[in-house]
Amino acid sequence: MTEAATPRTPGVPCWVSLMAHNLAATQEFYGALFGWDFAPAPRQLGPYVRARLDGREVAGIGELSGRRLPAAWTTYLATDDADATAELIRACGGTVAVGPLDAGGASRVAIASDPFGAVFGIWQGLDLAGAQTAGEPGTQAWNELQEQDVAAAKFYEAVFGYEARSDEPEKVTLHLDGRPVATVREHGDTPVRGLGPRWVTYFESADPDAGAARVAELGGRVLAAPHEQPYGRVATVADPEGAVFNLLRTAR
Repeated sequence: MTEAATPRTPGVPCWVSLMAHNLAATQEFYGALFGWDFAPAPRQLGPYVRARLDGREVAGIGELSGRRLPAAWTTYLATDDADATAELIRACGGTVAVGPLDAGGASRVAIASDPFGAVFGIWQGLDLAGAQTAGEPGTQAWNELQEQDVAAAKFYEAVFGYEARSDEPEKVTLHLDGRPVATVREHGDTPVRGLGPRWVTYFESADPDAGAARVAELGGRVLAAPHEQPYGRVATVADPEGAVFNLLRTAR
């Protein structure tokens, strides 16, 4: 499932970031689960750290200021012009909630949502070595948009130039230059169907069964027990604050 295009190719999922209420406890959970350590990030992002695996930055974790907002992982899509992409998002019926704003160096980011409410980020000038890593446990393996209708893919086709190919009645795969980069799936009976449209992150796992058990030991929840899919073995879990993600052992 991992995309062949580089993380800087416009439209490719290039980064994932978690917003949580208790930054210290969240670092402890993911450090124990994935073996991540953490380093401070640019202060423009507020209370925020970057998760590292073997010295490479692989994800971000920030602290929410309001208790009413739910903890959630956000998928960032690469762009070569954050301001132009933000305008296109608005023109196509989406909303830009934050930014675009500078995020250190030549980077520029924004947080947006599609017309149906699924939140995502855009990132211009991403320059993190870990974003190039794929296939290693604890790194981003895949991203999936879960919507009420796969027709939501049309918004992303218009903004990012994807080609949507139908795999089955309730699923399409988004392609760039002929390469798969993400999927769009109807909620159906997914474990997060009650949480509304959303992007969901898959993290590579050497053993999703052991990983799911470890999530429960650390105070999280197993929402869907490990099971086989055509693309690998997967478990859907949530951290102690309820942020949903998947553990995936990619089929070889």
